[in-house]
Amino acid sequence: MADIEPDHRAAKLQLLRTPHIGPITYRQLIARFGSATAALDALPMLAARGGRRDFRPADRRQVERELAAIAKLGARALFVDDPDYPALLRATESAPPMLTVRGHLELLDRPMIAIVGARNASAAACRFARGLAQQLAGEGATVVSGLARGIDTAAHVGALQGGTVAIIASGIDIAYPPENAALQEKIASDGLLIAEQPPGTEPLARHFPSRNRIIAGLSLGTVVVEAAPKSGSLITARIAAELGREVMAVPGSPLDPRAQGCNLLIRDGATLIQTAADVLEQIRPIDARAVAQPIGSYEPGPTDDASDTQREAVLDLLGATAVPVDEIIRLSGLPSAVVQTALLELELAGRLERHAGGRVSLA
Repeated sequence: MADIEPDHRAAKLQLLRTPHIGPITYRQLIARFGSATAALDALPMLAARGGRRDFRPADRRQVERELAAIAKLGARALFVDDPDYPALLRATESAPPMLTVRGHLELLDRPMIAIVGARNASAAACRFARGLAQQLAGEGATVVSGLARGIDTAAHVGALQGGTVAIIASGIDIAYPPENAALQEKIASDGLLIAEQPPGTEPLARHFPSRNRIIAGLSLGTVVVEAAPKSGSLITARIAAELGREVMAVPGSPLDPRAQGCNLLIRDGATLIQTAADVLEQIRPIDARAVAQPIGSYEPGPTDDASDTQREAVLDLLGATAVPVDEIIRLSGLPSAVVQTALLELELAGRLERHAGGRVSLA
């Protein structure tokens, strides 16, 4: 019995690390076939239907080495179907199938509030973020941020004694920025450190938007303290708004470009906050019924298999511009399960690309 569970987890990670399988496809495969092992067995057939006959899953030995590396680092692989995976994040369309975690998982059971902002933040804004985080943690909230320079660092420092979670864009063993190495280790021991990327992964530009979606997905609300227009902090705020979470911003001088992003958020409907009490007043528990069924889940049914004709009909509706899956279902006139299967097969064959908001395009 002792060997079954490690093998089961290795199969889930092997499925996740297989080319062309992202968060949505992973969950569709598990829902359809019932287990990662069964899904792995079906992958060559599904890819062949989509037009690729040389499909191979990820190397099992490499996956086992990754799990061993995680354990050696004193971390844990937390899968999306594990009972202690955070429910709010699980309910999002692009919830990571696996997170690598170090620290105290019980912090995920508390109300979580994200504090984000500029890397080149002013001293006054950093001081405000540090005090706000300290007060929120003192009231029993967990402060979530991305361990970047500036506002993120200030928020983590302020909340460290009360409870903070850091989401990083690298592997769990890579400190970035380098000057935060000691803080990152302190959070891993006293708070909670979370990484989506495998151990040893350096922080690349494409990893930061992925990190931002986790910050927003974990949190009941996101507070932006200082941010320029088109900054990563505003991406986090936009994702939070799309998820139906609270978006809050601290106002700043119209003469300071670092405050323009916050002022624009407030103009567009974000809640103006000045104190921890303002933040806590906006946070309301989300009804459990709203997170019971993950967004983008796959509903298996009697019409799962797509014929060649049906697959071609779906393919004809795809182009270089991403379109919502719901629109493809409507225009094709095919059952939802058939369309979902056709899209799955095309994705495994490398002919389809998925985008945020349930949209797809030709690869």
